[in-house]
Amino acid sequence: MTHVDSKLSCYLAVATAAALALATNSAQAQEYPSKPVRMVAGMAAGGGADANARRLALILTKILKQNVLVENVAGAAGNLAAQTVSGAGPDGYTLLYASHPIMAINPLLYEKLPFNPDSLVPVVLVTQTPHILLVTPSLPVTKVSELVTLAKARPGTLNYGSGGVGTSIHLAGELMQSVAGVSITHVTYRGAAPAFAALVGNEIQLLFDSSTTAIGHMRGGRVRGLGIASAARLSVVPDLPTLNESGLPGFEAGVGHGVLVHSATPPARIAALNKAINTALGDTDLRKQMSDLGVVLVGGTPEQFQSYLAAERRKWGDVIQKRGIKVD
Repeated sequence: MTHVDSKLSCYLAVATAAALALATNSAQAQEYPSKPVRMVAGMAAGGGADANARRLALILTKILKQNVLVENVAGAAGNLAAQTVSGAGPDGYTLLYASHPIMAINPLLYEKLPFNPDSLVPVVLVTQTPHILLVTPSLPVTKVSELVTLAKARPGTLNYGSGGVGTSIHLAGELMQSVAGVSITHVTYRGAAPAFAALVGNEIQLLFDSSTTAIGHMRGGRVRGLGIASAARLSVVPDLPTLNESGLPGFEAGVGHGVLVHSATPPARIAALNKAINTALGDTDLRKQMSDLGVVLVGGTPEQFQSYLAAERRKWGDVIQKRGIKVD
């Protein structure tokens, strides 16, 4: 064999390998999914986030032409759900529908996790649900500026609640203290619902609550909303100002929910899932349902979701360090 023939054979081998890889990826994309898809939801059944996961699963079932079945794996701040998916096969048939703190904040709070965060990769950020700052009606304030003035005049005497140390509504309260330069006392409860009951009962005076529940409570007159911790106002409550508008610059806090898969999942299947979910997010009925709940639909690329998680980790990592927050 001549030198030219040898080089030609080498080129042909490389070209053949590339063609086979392309064909394999194409086949995977065309054949996937060929059986039902399991969506592990890192929250208890019956709540707002679970309902949103099931809404998405119903639409995806139509798009993928395979059943997308939601399985709730609650507990350990979502870590158990992440463990379940990280231990599943990397074939794209087991998805994690999770709140972003599982990936962005839990690694900062827990010395040991039951899963390796690197074993999961983003598919798409589905929604963002901002927190709303609520106060008990007996508190003589109607604006954030008045609350800050009162808190500075009475340091440590106002109480804010949360569903536990390290939860998103706890961290929002810690961020407010840092940004506003106030001192308020944190009181923990066994979940967000008991914390809200404590607000209504005037055991606490402040609470950051998810927009999905806070809006209904505000309309019922049981609590007063002072501001929303989002970049822009929500169309469902257009008169409620953002906390940034209210004198707390750059104040954003809430929970993002997205889909992740095992890190060894074939790229073609991640791309197929990303495309299907983005298509689902364009559903007219879903968009109206989410808007009415104060939930913002996001979508986008896996890279954009990864950038979001990285930014959230930096932001809350600073808060956790400065405020000395620890989970026992």
